[in-house]
Formats: sequence, C-alpha cells, structure tokens
Amino acid sequence: MNTAHPLPPFTDPAQLADDLRTAGYALLRPADVAALAGCSIDELSALAPSWDHLALDNYLKDRGNYRRRRHSCFLDDGATLALTAHRAHWQPVEYNALHGGMHRLFEPIEPATIAQPAWTALLHALGQACSQVKKVPVWHVEAHQFRIDTLGGIGRPTPEGAHRDGVDFVAVLLVGRHRIKGGETRIFEAAGSGGKRFTMEQPWTLLLLDDASVIHESTPIQPTGENGYRDTLVLTWRAGAFQGEDS
Repeated sequence: MNTAHPLPPFTDPAQLADDLRTAGYALLRPADVAALAGCSIDELSALAPSWDHLALDNYLKDRGNYRRRRHSCFLDDGATLALTAHRAHWQPVEYNALHGGMHRLFEPIEPATIAQPAWTALLHALGQACSQVKKVPVWHVEAHQFRIDTLGGIGRPTPEGAHRDGVDFVAVLLVGRHRIKGGETRIFEAAGSGGKRFTMEQPWTLLLLDDASVIHESTPIQPTGENGYRDTLVLTWRAGAFQGEDS
C-alpha cells in the first residue's frame, strides 16, 4: 500500500452484495446508506446525540480511559428486529487476543435510541444486505456504540490491532469526527496479500465487511483541538447463536 491518501473505494449500491462476495467488503456514501435504509440523513443524524451519553469502558487492558461505549443485542428474522435480554459481550482469544475470553458487561443502548425509526430501519436494511450473501433464518445482531476520545492524548479505535470478529458480517458506520486526525481504516485480505486504506470522513459513511474474508483495523487518533473524538456504530451479524452461546 502506498503512502498517499487514497480516495475511499466507494461501492455502487447496486453492487453491494456482489462486492461483499468478491472483495469481502463494500463501502457506501452517506446518501446511499440513507437510501438503503429508506430514511433521510436527518433521521440518521437524530441518532447521533445519544453518543454523548456513553459509559466508560472499564475493561481496557492497556489501562486507557479513551473509550466509551454501549452495547445491546437483537434477533432479526427478516420481519422483526427484537431486542434480547441484556447480556455480556464475549469473544474468543482467537479473534481478540487482547480482550478475548472476557465476559464484558457494558451499559445497554438507551431505549430512546432504539425507539427511533431510523435505528430499526438501518439495522433491518443492513441485515437484508447480509442475507443477500448468506441466507439464515435468524441473525444474531450485536450493536456497539463507540466514542474514542483524545482527552488523554492518543485514542485507539482498535487496541487489539488488525483482527476479525468471529461473526459473519461486520458494519462500521462513522457517526462523527471532531477535532482529530488519524483514524484511518485498513482492510487486509485474510487469505492473501492485498489491502486497502482510506479514512472515513463524512457522518454515516458505511463499511460492510465479510468477516471470514478480510481483516480490519483503524489507526489511532490524535487531537487537533480541544475535546477531540471519533464516534462509530459497529454492528455484527452471526448465524446460529451469539458468541459464547454455541451449543
């Protein structure tokens, strides 16, 4: 990969499923995300104030205080998106060498956020996109709100480094960037040497990943002014069960 700042490799929305199958990822512009979800950018942006109410992540093994988050789980059968009982987030060490093997119980996503029509519309639309690539009766969906801040200097969106998540599909949506530099997205072929690097700049830009095909990470962020932060919504879809609940 060269050292220039490459333009993001945006996907034609009509090719979303094909790009997921062949390249392992699709990158959509905000307007295309809104169109896919059947709502407006303003309706999506109405979700953003809830990122001001996230709780400190007390599980960071690097002892950092730069990450705030909320986490909730859903079942999506294609017709209904149902909130599950609150549960801990768990990953095996094979997929998260830093925090794997830990049952991390985060504060749930606020009911007022989940109640907004844009929330259900967005998750349903992305679940349907995943189903175009892999048909399953019910998706086990995990939703993570993240704020990475620079109050202590450097913030690390992926302290575990380049990784896979142990699911079927992963979506990373940029909700906002404020007075920061960095936060470059990097994607690597899981079974090859190819890769892409770019920076998501506009709110509601979407990166959708086939977790079996690619490895991903985001580089650290640094402040360019006071109170710098990067907000994202990370969603995962998994067939059969949530991680840690397989029979």
